[in-house]
Amino acid sequence: MKPEEDPFRHHPELRDKITDPLTSFFRTFRVESILEKHPELEWVGEFLHTDDEREQSRLEALKDHPDEDLWVFAYGSLMWDPAFKFSEVRRAKVADYSRRFILKEIYGGRGNREVPGLMAALDHGDGCDGLAFRIPQDIVDVETEILWRRELVAPTYIPTFVTADTGDQQRKVLTFTADHQAEQICGEISRDEQINCLINGVGILGTSLEYLENIVAQFDALGIIDEESSSLLTQTRARCDAQKHLLDEAKP
Repeated sequence: MKPEEDPFRHHPELRDKITDPLTSFFRTFRVESILEKHPELEWVGEFLHTDDEREQSRLEALKDHPDEDLWVFAYGSLMWDPAFKFSEVRRAKVADYSRRFILKEIYGGRGNREVPGLMAALDHGDGCDGLAFRIPQDIVDVETEILWRRELVAPTYIPTFVTADTGDQQRKVLTFTADHQAEQICGEISRDEQINCLINGVGILGTSLEYLENIVAQFDALGIIDEESSSLLTQTRARCDAQKHLLDEAKP
């Protein structure tokens, strides 16, 4: 591979911190196969997008996109496991939006109805650091179909084009913003509830705490200080330690 063809040429420190798309669980993700493997989640099916709804959303979002490479802005799990093929990754910042931990995960990914988990959504705010991935023009159609199957499982996000600063220039990027009409988006969630969800939320994709830890780990690799993510992680770990201490004291 020529140096100019290396996807990690701008950020070699991320080379071992981003899952190879070809080995990603989400590369072949299908709701039907998940429900088949996890019959306890059968109830979720009626709340999810159909394939036709998902494809209609994809076509509508991309209808005005020029016939060129597509940039995708990642602020959550896409930062370490995009699942789509990309030819370039860059540190990026989006103005007028913030990463907010307001998505109560109840559909079995990192939580459930009885014990919700917590994930991030992109909401209006004062700036959000993340990563921008470039999908080559000739594979945009295939790779965005994979992206939509992963991000638009349920009515939670709105596909949105925003402007991102990628260091070399301002770019139009596709991202997924919070849909405040969705049941899972809880804009007024308290800090105490966020922490409880992070401590207790677990599902087929892992724990909510692991999700937050992965976000902070990517920022550490890039030298980014994200105060909200870091402070939330610090407070959650402190609560975990306090609970463990109480349990240890209660042992005979």
